[in-house]
Amino acid sequence: MTANGDGNQRITAAIGNAREAGRPAIAAFITAGFPSTEHFEGLLASTAAEADLVEVGVPFSDPMADGLTIQRSSRTALQHGTTLPWILETVAGQADDPPTAPVLLMSYLNPIMAHGFERFAADAARARVAGLIVPDLPLEESDPLRAELDPVGIALVQLVTPATPTDRLKQVCAASRGFVYAVTMKGTTGASVDAAAVGDYLAQVREVSPVPVLAGFGVRTASDVARLGRYADGVIVGSALVEAIEEGMDPGEFVRSLRGEEHKP
Repeated sequence: MTANGDGNQRITAAIGNAREAGRPAIAAFITAGFPSTEHFEGLLASTAAEADLVEVGVPFSDPMADGLTIQRSSRTALQHGTTLPWILETVAGQADDPPTAPVLLMSYLNPIMAHGFERFAADAARARVAGLIVPDLPLEESDPLRAELDPVGIALVQLVTPATPTDRLKQVCAASRGFVYAVTMKGTTGASVDAAAVGDYLAQVREVSPVPVLAGFGVRTASDVARLGRYADGVIVGSALVEAIEEGMDPGEFVRSLRGEEHKP
C-alpha cells in the first residue's frame, strides 16, 4: 500500500463517524473547475471542511447520467480549460494538509482511458484520492482499472439502481469498495427524490451490501437528507450544491444547511 493508505477504510470510517454522531453521512459533489479554475480550490477546501466525503466531478462533454445543472457546470469547466491532469494537481495541492473529508473522483471512463489506467492510478494516489466512481463502466469491464486501483488503495465504488435485479444487486454490492452508490430513480440527476417511495429499495440494498450505502440523485434539502437517512447510511448531494455555487453561496454553508444547522459567521 502506498502513502495514500486504504481508501476503502478512509471512506467507510468517515461514513461511520457520521452515523456515530447520530446523522446520515453527506457526500458533496462539486464540478472541478466550476465556476472557474481560479475559485475551485477554495470551494474544494470549503466543501471538504463540512462534508463527510467530497466527490470531485471530472467534467466531460457527454455526461449521460447528469441532468442539466451538472451538464451546464461541466460545459463551463471545459470552456475554462479544466483537464484531468489539472484536477489531480489541484487535489494534490491539498494533500500535504489533507482535509477532513476523503476526496473521491467521479469521472466518465473516457478521460481516465485517455490519461492511462496505470498513470491515472499513480497520479490519483499521489493526490490522496480515496475513491473513484465511474458511472459508465459496467462491472464486467472493470477488472483492468480495478487492477491498477487496488494496489494503490483507491476504492472503486459501484452503482446500483431501482431496476437492478436481485442477483445482480448482490454481485455489484459485493464488488463495491468504500460504499455502494444507490441511485434513487431512473433517469438523470437533478429531479427531486421521493424518499418514502424508495425506502424498500434502499433497505434491500443495505441488507445485501457489505459496505455502507449512500443514496444519490434528487437530494436537495435537509428534509431529504433526514428521510433518506432512515433507509441509507448517507446521501449524495450534487445538482442542488452546484446550483448553490452558481448563486454564489459558500458550499460549506450549504452542506451545513443540509444538516439543519444555522449559518456560521
